[in-house]
Formats: sequence, C-alpha cells, structure tokens
Amino acid sequence: MAYNIADLFEHAVDAVPDRVALVIDDEALTYAELDAAANRVAHHLLTQGFGVGDHIGIFGANSPEWVAAMLGSFKIRAVPINVNYRYVEDELRYLIDNADLVALVYEDNLASRVAAVRAGTPGLRHLLHVGRGDESRAAGLDSTGFGEATAAADPERGFGERSPDDLYVLYTGGTTGMPKGVLWRQEDVFYALGGGIDAYTNEPVTHELQLAEKAKATETPLVTLCLPPLMHGAAQWSLMRFLFEGGTTVLPRRFDPKGAWRTIERWRINNMMMTGDAMARPLIESLEELDAEVAAAGGEPVDLSSLFAVASSAAVFSPTVKQRFLTRLPDTMLVDAIGSTETGSNGMVLVTADSDKDLGATQGGPSVAPSRDAVVLDDEHRELPPGTGTIGRLARRGNMPIGYYKDEEKTRATFVTGPGGERYVLAGDMALHQADGTITLLGRGSGCVNTGGEKVFPEEVEGALKAHPAVFDALVVGVPDERWGQKVAAVVQLRDGSELTLDDLDAHCRPRLAGYKIPRQLTIVDGVQRSPSGKPDYPWALQAATAG
Repeated sequence: MAYNIADLFEHAVDAVPDRVALVIDDEALTYAELDAAANRVAHHLLTQGFGVGDHIGIFGANSPEWVAAMLGSFKIRAVPINVNYRYVEDELRYLIDNADLVALVYEDNLASRVAAVRAGTPGLRHLLHVGRGDESRAAGLDSTGFGEATAAADPERGFGERSPDDLYVLYTGGTTGMPKGVLWRQEDVFYALGGGIDAYTNEPVTHELQLAEKAKATETPLVTLCLPPLMHGAAQWSLMRFLFEGGTTVLPRRFDPKGAWRTIERWRINNMMMTGDAMARPLIESLEELDAEVAAAGGEPVDLSSLFAVASSAAVFSPTVKQRFLTRLPDTMLVDAIGSTETGSNGMVLVTADSDKDLGATQGGPSVAPSRDAVVLDDEHRELPPGTGTIGRLARRGNMPIGYYKDEEKTRATFVTGPGGERYVLAGDMALHQADGTITLLGRGSGCVNTGGEKVFPEEVEGALKAHPAVFDALVVGVPDERWGQKVAAVVQLRDGSELTLDDLDAHCRPRLAGYKIPRQLTIVDGVQRSPSGKPDYPWALQAATAG
C-alpha cells in the first residue's frame, strides 16, 4: 500500500469499475476495461523479461494503446518514457540511447524512423507496433503487433507489491538543447502534480484510498477534454489526476480546434485543458467561425453549457485571448496553472467574467496564488519574504524530483540547497513575492533582454504585442546593439490579410509598456515556431531576428 501510480489507479478501478475512464475519438473504455488492457500489457512485458526499473518507450499520438502501455509499465514497476512523435532520426536515436530504452511501443506509421535508428540502438531489445504492421514489415523491423501480443496476455492483475520509491521519468525540453529526463519518486510526483495536494485548498491527501473513496461517493464525475498530446507531461498528469479521482478524460488523437467544440457538446465536457495561446487562439477563432456558420445555416449554436472551466498548463493565456474567451463564454472560469516538469505545481490564476482582476500583468507577468511549497529565492538561495520588492528566482521545496537522468551537471544547477539545508528546485523564472502573498512571474532570466542596463522580460512584451489586432502570435528576443548592448526585437506572425510596421507597434505599446521595453526591431514571419506543447522556441526566434 503506497502512493504509487499503479496502486492509485487500481484503487479507482475497484471503486468505480463501470464508470467511463477514457474516451479517444469516441472509443470509450470503462475503468475495468482500461485496467484489463493495462494488465495485458504488463503481463506481456513480464514474459519478455522486463520488470522493475526497465525503461519502456512510447512513440506515437494519443491512443488507447498509449495509455495502456503507460499504465501497464507502471504495474510491473517499469518506467514508461514519453517519445515525441515529431522526432526525426537524430533526435530519436539520442533519446533511445539517453533514456536507456529496452523496449519501444510505436505507431506503425512511424516505422521508417524506428528502422533508421534500429542498428545503432543495441540496447533496444523488443518492439511492439500499434496498427496493422504493414509499414513495419516493409521497413524490415522484427516487431510484434501490440494487439496480437496483448490479446494473448492475462487480463487479471496478479502483480507484486509496489513502492512509493518506484520511478517516474518525463523527458522535457528540446528548444534550448536536447531533451532532459526528469527523474521523480512516484510519491513525490503524486504530491507535486498528481492531485496529492488539492490545487484550490492546498490541503494534502492523507491516505492512499482517499481519492478512490471520494470517487465512489461522487455520483456525477467530472468530464475533462485534454487537448495536448500524451507525450507532454501536462497531458499525462491531467489524465492521471482524473484517473485517480474517478473522472472521465476525453483525448483527441490529434488537435482539431473546431472538432474540440463539437466534442464538448457530444460528451458534456466540464473542463477543457490546453497549453496556452498556441491552442487557445485557434480554439476561440474556430468557435467564432463555427458560430457564424451555424447562424448562416439557421441552426442552433453549439451547446457549451456543460463547460465551466478552461485551463492552461505549461504556458499562460495572453490577456487578449482571455478576454475573447470570457466574452464568448461568460459563465466559464479561466485557469492559468503555473508549473513545470521539474517543479510540479507552483500556483494558479483564476479569472471569470465578473472578476475585478486585471486580465493583463500586474508587473511583468501573471500574479499567481502560490502552491503551498512555492517560494522566491535570492541569489544565495534564501527565501525572500513577501513585500521586499526584490526580484528573485521562483523555486519549490518539499516534494521534488531526484534530478535529471544521467546528467549530474544539470542536476546541480537546477536542484540547490539553501543556507539552512533546505533543498529547492529552481523553476527557471524570475519572480517577485508581493506583499499580498501572490507571486508575480517575470519570465525566464536566461531569456531576459538587457538593454542599457535595464532588464526586459520577453513574456511581458509579448503580452502587449498580442493585444494588437494585426498580431496572431509573437516572440521577443534581444539582438546585439552597439549603443545599448542589446535591443528588444519582436518576431511576429500576422493575422491573414493584416499589415504591421514598427511605428504601428510603437504607438500600440506606448500606453502599455515603459519606453525601454518597446521593440526597436520588427521581423515578420510566416509562422511563429513553438514546441508541440506550445512552449516558445527562443533560439529559433533569435535566429529569425538576426538573419537579415
């Protein structure tokens, strides 16, 4: 009995076996059915000699097989490893080697990439393809069909005792270097990301059956639409939190903005989770298009009356996007969940149409109600009390990762010890601890633009730029300048049919930003490059800004 991912899931299965746990493109699985599918994966892996601590890669888009492979790995105390389905050969080869994968579950349509790296990855002993297998056979891969292998396996449990020390690893990053594997104890990641501490009350779970008992007592479970891919930690933990609590999670195989609204209507979705403006902007614009199409046809608007919360994780909503959502969906609550793979939850911002809260920045970025373990540290790693006015580094204490897998140097840089012996994980963001107890995020110090000695945080300027009607998306970087050292440069994707000059931007930003923060250079691009999770690719933006 432990705070272990597989145990927590199985407690929910035992509490609500006939409740729908997972829906992917209208394929629904109850808790009992999902448990049986995961058991089959687990038993198959055991017959292949895999077990405690073995790393099992999962390479593909959202699917029932993805979820079953993840849960099945946890059941035998193995470690599922997320593999970005956009990876090409060099990235895939790196991750298989760095993560020490011994088995790989992959979509058959990715077989050519797997085949291209197979000879150079001798540690990879077992392949399972999801799909018909035509491409795997054409690529000459010695792989086993996922469906065939699991159909022959035992659907019952029959596994040994597990531990809160069992490992969870999530590979993250890739825009500032190769991906890093963040290594957690499962008990710690449960408290940091998995609902072990209630996000609204900051109260901790006190016994491992607590969430399952709550699930059994809840007659009408919450239904969430989780839009990011499962290869992203935000999606994994949205799913697992709902699984632990007996809720229903709806996952699209691929992101379809217009289809998402019909999915909300079809499944009576209560909560929709996404990653910032990269998903939010096409979503709200597709809803406005859908409204116009329905009105032109004389039909009824799409029924969104069940939806009461729209949440973003890993990337915050811009003020203009918040306003558009609240104008169209005035009865919903917008939630910016602030956190990262390394830190877990650091806090959240809640906004409704009736809020007196400014939709923009208080000073630089969003001001969040911090989680119970979020703090701001000075340069000597001492905690800054509220109201000092000193900019520090956002950090978290308490439940945190062990470090980065096979990277002691990055571990030492990110996981630090304060003068009193307290261990902290640095979130990467600069922050202010305000007198009212909230924490204002100012952006990442590494991306900070130093212009004439003044520090400019890109996120603040980006928020102002996105409020311009011609701007669809924008990133801000610092480019070399003879006089000021660096100058603020905007890399902007325009809306279709729009035009924009630097003078236009200057006039727009003057009422919103101090003069030194206003962009002195404008680069128009066809599309702003972001990671699959919606995170900004600042190295790309810097290259775009300096190319000419």
